Amino acid sequence: MKAAWYAANGEARDVLQVGELPTPTPGPGEVRVRLKTSGVNPSDVKSRRARPVTDPLIVPHSDGAGWIDALGAGVPAARLNERVWLWNGQWQRALGTASEWIVVPAAQAVHLPDNTDFAAGACLGIPALTALQAVHLAGDLKGKNVLVTGAGSAVGHYIVQLAKMRGARVLGTAGAPDKQAHALSAGVDVLLNYKADPVAERIKAETQGQGVDAIIDMDLSTTSQYVAAGALKAHGVWVCYGSNALEVPLAFRTCLYASIDLRFFLVYDLKPADRARCQQELQDLLSGQRLQHSIGPRFPLQDIVKAHEAVEGGRVVGNVVIDL
Repeated sequence: MKAAWYAANGEARDVLQVGELPTPTPGPGEVRVRLKTSGVNPSDVKSRRARPVTDPLIVPHSDGAGWIDALGAGVPAARLNERVWLWNGQWQRALGTASEWIVVPAAQAVHLPDNTDFAAGACLGIPALTALQAVHLAGDLKGKNVLVTGAGSAVGHYIVQLAKMRGARVLGTAGAPDKQAHALSAGVDVLLNYKADPVAERIKAETQGQGVDAIIDMDLSTTSQYVAAGALKAHGVWVCYGSNALEVPLAFRTCLYASIDLRFFLVYDLKPADRARCQQELQDLLSGQRLQHSIGPRFPLQDIVKAHEAVEGGRVVGNVVIDL
């Protein structure tokens, strides 16, 4: 099968290769998926650059979509030829979705409704599930002011939609003009240009000086400064799923005296009950065609270097997708 892989950490053009690998065979409880698309997420390029390579080679990417073309023992025959999307394709395993085929446990191949194309299916495992878990952890949002950082990002675009469905008034940060437009298209009520606006002051002005009720955050290293300046009200909820810096100082006194509730999660490591709840809500949303998907640049597999570099450049709008 055609696949892309790397055998050492480094820059995309230095370590990524495209060629032929053996086509895998499913074992008991597994399915083989003929992939049509592979989603490229920021975590994929960070792993290629820095996560220790403990296998002879790594086929990158955790997200993708296609159809089941082979079944392992114990998997119901009815699943053969089922359209599916994947989660955790390359999490704690060597062979991900940047290939024509992948073998995964049957539970990691989730039914993809006929009304959802394979490109959208490649945006679900990380972006959509991250958004669903983040909004769930933020609690009851009806009538609340919610700050969504990175509202023009792939994950943020889903978060804004979900928060609006729950009745929130959404304040969203975005920098570049095209990402600002993307955030507004998802339903942002108050757009904050983090490159030009005094964000914390704008938030307080929009909330009668109280701060927002909740923050759903992609970058702890920046948002910690907003919280220190009073952007989150007392007893507010701060949900974080990412940071541009690994060591982040927090205004302890501010957080303590305001009884801030700070919640972290890793989408790869959701508890089974949380993952099941997210997947069920996502399936309902897909079936009802209630989500806008954010498909960005698309590349053939042989151009995987360009795909990784597009993600690393930080300027693309939407999910980068590889067609297989």
